[in-house]
Amino acid sequence: MNFKSIPTIIAVALGLLIAYALYNFQIGDNKLLLSAGTFLLLTITSTMAFGVTFELPRTTTNIRFVSWTFFIIGLISNTIFTFVKFAAHSYVLVTGILLLLFVLIVYSISKVKQ
Repeated sequence: MNFKSIPTIIAVALGLLIAYALYNFQIGDNKLLLSAGTFLLLTITSTMAFGVTFELPRTTTNIRFVSWTFFIIGLISNTIFTFVKFAAHSYVLVTGILLLLFVLIVYSISKVKQ
C-alpha cells in the first residue's frame, strides 16, 4: 500500500470542508460530535478512494469502488443527521458501524491478493 501525498492532502481537506459545512447547518446540540464523526468517516473513505494505491491494480480498483460507495453512504447519513435532531449514542452507533464495516471490507479485499 502506497500513499500519494497530494491526493491524500486533498482528501483530508475535502473531509474537513464537508465537516465544517455540516457543522454550520446542524440544528441540534451535537455539532462537535457530528463534525468530528463526519471528518473521520469522510477523510478515511476519501483517502482510500484516491490517495492510496496497492500492488495489484484489481485490488486498487475494488478498494476505490468500496471507498466511494462508503463515502457517498457516509455523506448521505451525515447530511440526514445534520437536519434531524438525534441522540449522541445513535450517531456514534451508525457512524461507527459504517466505519468498521468499511475497514473490514477493505481489509478483506487487500488480503485476497488477486
